[in-house]
Amino acid sequence: MTTLLTHLESLRSAGRKLLVPYLMGAFPQPDAYAEALLAVAEHADAVEVGLPYSDPLMDGPVIASAGERVIRDGAGPVRVLDLTAEIESRVPRIVMTYYNPIHRMGETEFCRRASVAGFSGLIVPDLPLEESESLRSVAAGDGLAWVGLVAPTSPPERIAAVAEATTGFVYAVSTLGVTGTRDALAVSARRVVAACRAATDLPVLVGIGVSNAEQARAAATTADGVVIGSAVVRAVLEEGAEGARAFLAGVRGGLDTL
Repeated sequence: MTTLLTHLESLRSAGRKLLVPYLMGAFPQPDAYAEALLAVAEHADAVEVGLPYSDPLMDGPVIASAGERVIRDGAGPVRVLDLTAEIESRVPRIVMTYYNPIHRMGETEFCRRASVAGFSGLIVPDLPLEESESLRSVAAGDGLAWVGLVAPTSPPERIAAVAEATTGFVYAVSTLGVTGTRDALAVSARRVVAACRAATDLPVLVGIGVSNAEQARAAATTADGVVIGSAVVRAVLEEGAEGARAFLAGVRGGLDTL
C-alpha cells in the first residue's frame, strides 16, 4: 500500500469521514501561500495542491482565475513545488496538474521533484488511463500514489479499470462539467459512488461541486469523504487564511456528525 492509502485507510477504519480540500499552489500570493496552506490543512485529512497552468480544462472560473493570478505573480509549476517543499506538512499532500507541465519537465524529473517537495499523491485529470502507464510507474517509484477519476458517465468496465490502476483513492466526479460551487449536490453523486463501490474497496471521495458543509455531509452519507476546491479557494481570496480555516472547520463539523 502507498503512504497516502495507508493514511486514509487508517482514518476510514476509525470511522472518520475524509476531508481533502484543494488549494491552488502559491495562492493568494507566493509570500502568503504558506499561511493559506497551513490553514487549509488544519482540519484536513490530506490536501490537494494545484499547479498553475494556462489551459486548465477541468477548472471552473474560481480556480482558473486563481491559477492566472499566481502565474502573473511569477509562480509556475516548478516554483510551486519549491515553495511547497519549504512548508512543513501535517497531512499528506496530493499534487494536481495537467499533463503538459509534466511532459515539458519529463515524467522522471517531475515525479522526483514532487516527491522531494513532500507530495505523496498525484492527480492528472487530462491524461487518459490508456496513456498513463508510464507516468504511473514512475510515480510509484517515487512514492506518489495514483488518484483515478471516475465520471458520472463511466461504464462499469471503465470504473473497474480506473480502480485497478488507483493506488490512492478513487475520485468520484459528482457531475459533468468544470469545477465550481453549486447550489445543490448533483443527484448523480450517489449513483457514481455506488458504481465505484461495486468495483473497489478503495476509499471513494466525491468532488466537483461540493460547496459547503451541508453538501459535504450529503455526499459523505454514501462516500468515504469529499474533495472540496472552489469554495476553499474563494474563502482564501475573500476572507484570507482565517476565513478558509473557519469554513473548513464547519465542513469538518458536518462530516463528524455522520
